[in-house]
Amino acid sequence: MAAAGERGLIGRGLGRSYGDAAQNAGGSVALMTGLDGIVDVDLGSATVTVEAGASLDRLMRVLVPLGLWPAVTPGTRYVTIGGAIASDVHGKGHHLDGTFGSHVRSMEVVTPGKGPMTLTPHATPEEFWATAGGMGLTGLIRRATIEMIRIDTAMISVDSVRTADLEATMALMVERDRHHRYSVAWVDCLARGASLGRSIAEFGDHAARDDLPPRLRTRPLEFRPSDSLRAPPWAPPGLLNRWTVAAFNELWYRKAPPRTKGHLVGAATFFHPLDRVAEWNRMYGRRGFVQYQFVVPDGQEDTVRRVVESLARRRCASFLAVLKRFGEANPAPLSFPRPGWTLALDLPAGIEGLGSLLDGFDEKVAEAGGRVYLAKDSRLRPELLEVMYPGLGRWREVRDRLDPERLMQSDLSRRLGGLA
Repeated sequence: MAAAGERGLIGRGLGRSYGDAAQNAGGSVALMTGLDGIVDVDLGSATVTVEAGASLDRLMRVLVPLGLWPAVTPGTRYVTIGGAIASDVHGKGHHLDGTFGSHVRSMEVVTPGKGPMTLTPHATPEEFWATAGGMGLTGLIRRATIEMIRIDTAMISVDSVRTADLEATMALMVERDRHHRYSVAWVDCLARGASLGRSIAEFGDHAARDDLPPRLRTRPLEFRPSDSLRAPPWAPPGLLNRWTVAAFNELWYRKAPPRTKGHLVGAATFFHPLDRVAEWNRMYGRRGFVQYQFVVPDGQEDTVRRVVESLARRRCASFLAVLKRFGEANPAPLSFPRPGWTLALDLPAGIEGLGSLLDGFDEKVAEAGGRVYLAKDSRLRPELLEVMYPGLGRWREVRDRLDPERLMQSDLSRRLGGLA
């Protein structure tokens, strides 16, 4: 680490962060994917010890046939264990299961100031929770022991409901998510008027073997996901615009049945639909897209509505708009989830006035006591960081013990200032 130079060092996994968290212009980047071994699997305790560069995809392909599933998985399998810890990723089950870091029993971290350390939430809570969600800025994670959940099948039983508007969607999620392990809603951000925020809400649970049709009961834990589709190697500018997205949204909403119960889908399809389309980001064309995700506390539902109203009024086409409910927060100062509502948006970068629009959203979110997700951020104004993350000072104190010379740096940490 001492040879990292003035611009420091940051670890990098599979590069699925939408922002600059694992970039370090003019500095050093440690590619961690070479450390991808599965060290130990304990079926009795449902835990696995794995090197930080292993992906969730690799973990699932090995462990699902053994009846184990990660307690938390984000929207793609192609993230490393180290990246999942550093970003403290969440999934569709946060209202019950919390974040990825909440299921880490221990981790080995090489810190600049203290050298190799084994961190646990009980023996070293401050260092542990500064690293979980710490965006890689406390040291390099080498390996971790994580808790899994036991499953009987590789299928998810899904109930879905087509809702008329945003209020109906939120009311339904409040009513139903306590009864299901997984809860999520796709929101049509172009619908206006009485249909503002119309959605398709899904509630899922791991299917039992008896839920499967007879033809699948002989191989209930078969897990063979594949990238079955491929985006074109080129895309015309503006392929995903307000007209094409509006047409897709109308088709997607209308083709969904008003209500289904117990529909069986593969776990990979339910959790990672975009993984089925290789290089799906090409559909946004050369200018790409901006991912924007925020959370606001319970009681601040009007902030979500105001964001959706702004998008609909300005005809800003979000091809993927996902609404979820968060449960209790963990002790990590920089962890994103907190109790409340989170909305994630993919917005084409070419939208006129996008920067000022998102700046306005930031202010609304901050005023509501919310925050944006640092793992997906690429443009937050530095002065809002401590407003959104009031535990930032506490995190800095622990980081300074682990890295007193500020060796761990990234473009994100320098851009936001408060992390540097």
